[in-house]
Amino acid sequence: MRVQAYMFYGCAVFFLAADVVYWLWSGDWTGTTAMALAVGLAGLVGFYIHFTIRRLEKANAGPLPEDDREGEIADAAGELGFFSPHSWWPLFLGLSAATVTLGLVFGWWLFVVGVAAVLMSCIGLVFEYYRGQFSH
Repeated sequence: MRVQAYMFYGCAVFFLAADVVYWLWSGDWTGTTAMALAVGLAGLVGFYIHFTIRRLEKANAGPLPEDDREGEIADAAGELGFFSPHSWWPLFLGLSAATVTLGLVFGWWLFVVGVAAVLMSCIGLVFEYYRGQFSH
């Protein structure tokens, strides 16, 4: 998976070169700032992937199966992690975030209601598997 990190580093370098050329030819600060943010975002994602891969390689005591050129599909078999099969909380969290945004437009009272709904949705999402039928 190191290739993914290098791809994002390459995108950051490309965006940096394009940003410099754009700034020199146009002199537009808005587009230059947007391109600079793209450089930072690509570099940040590349940095995260790079160091996450290093941590996983230390945990596995060697390179990951997808980095082995002679590797087989069966080398990566096994449990990959826990993924929630069904949850309504992301929907409620999204609706709450939309309420917060609408509250900024229409009135502070709706903003306060939205913030309270976001807090309740976050609590529900985090503690979903600590109570009820799915508790551990």
